[in-house]
Amino acid sequence: MQSISKRVVKRTRLVVALCAIGLAAAGLTACGGGMSGNVAVQIGGNSISKATFAHWMTIAAHSSSAPGATPAAAPVPPNFTACIASLPKTVPAKGQAPPTPAALKAQCAQQYQSLQTEVLGFLISTQWVLNEAPAHGVTVSDKAVQQKYAQIKAQQFPTAAAFQKFLASSGYTVPDLLLRVKLDLVSAQIQQKVEGTPTVTAAQIANYYKQNPRNFVTPEKRNLEAVVTKTLASANQAKQEIQSGTSFATVAKSLSIDPTTKDKGGVLIGIAKGQEAPPLDTAIFSAKTNVLVGPVKATAGYYVLEVTSVTPSSQQTLAQAQTSIKQQLTSTQQQTVFSAFVKQFQKKWTAKTNCRAGYVVMDCKQYKAPATPPGAAQGTPQQGAPQQGAPQQGTPQQGAPQQGAPQQGAPQQGAPQQGAPQQG
Repeated sequence: MQSISKRVVKRTRLVVALCAIGLAAAGLTACGGGMSGNVAVQIGGNSISKATFAHWMTIAAHSSSAPGATPAAAPVPPNFTACIASLPKTVPAKGQAPPTPAALKAQCAQQYQSLQTEVLGFLISTQWVLNEAPAHGVTVSDKAVQQKYAQIKAQQFPTAAAFQKFLASSGYTVPDLLLRVKLDLVSAQIQQKVEGTPTVTAAQIANYYKQNPRNFVTPEKRNLEAVVTKTLASANQAKQEIQSGTSFATVAKSLSIDPTTKDKGGVLIGIAKGQEAPPLDTAIFSAKTNVLVGPVKATAGYYVLEVTSVTPSSQQTLAQAQTSIKQQLTSTQQQTVFSAFVKQFQKKWTAKTNCRAGYVVMDCKQYKAPATPPGAAQGTPQQGAPQQGAPQQGTPQQGAPQQGAPQQGAPQQGAPQQGAPQQG
């Protein structure tokens, strides 16, 4: 299962640099103390400074740049001077006026709002995870962090020059990356402690098997030879040639438009019922073996086919299925426990997150949701709220860990994987 940190930061391009985790990093405030003038967010006894926020705004802006392009400048209100200067210069279409200074400023202002939500949500949610560690007896040594970091760096960067190029283009520092590694290690341990190892009984396994018989059926599969043509006339020609004794392989090579089977004798292996759209599926599974069928009109064209062999459907026994059922039930129980933890985790840390005006996002206790216009959709999850399923690619995941089954997926281009920088 994915660790908490992966659920929190997997799809952002940010790397954690926060207080109270035992490693030095540029741009961090001292932990503890009141809400002084340089503090943007106070979480319990730890603070996120305005300088820290600005540091990660720069990284976020760099990460939003197109690969190979000059890194974009972070948008800084109120004038957004550097952001406007770094905007790509576009030539307006014929008859259109170039964008006005006001339009460019509005573009940077919109970018600021988006990146501010991403950066603050990330920093806050990460601090929540790190602050949660002591409650579960979780500690990670600097030596363990260094070892894991060195391993990942060696995997992703073949040369020192490649690594230095990454640092220069991304804005990350080595301490930043060490902190990300530590976050991953800490969060993985928290999740393991929370989920534990549930007990799954033989009775539960048997009950699941009884209630979900279709999950353990291997469907009937058929092997066939087929020629796919673009027109009905070509399909009739193919059928006639095969009936006259020409092999499927020869006819497929000369007449088929299917690139997958054209040069493979027209052979299709292991077609399961329901795999193809009707009426092709119906034709395949109603055909007798070694009997020529068609032409059958389908999405890809006209099929002339012959089923060569049939593997009947089969039902796994309880003994055969019990290992996979146990894994499924264990995972489900762990997810249930973790989902309950997530709800309490978010509630607990939101109440302790005090944000200065101008730095308020959904994970702050001061946050007030805007009034919903009449007729608008209800139930939009708050930033930081657990959400089921895999997050959409390209959308920063904020706040608490994600509820539901962990999903694997490619991180954003340029995003560090497993706490280490990704070569780009």
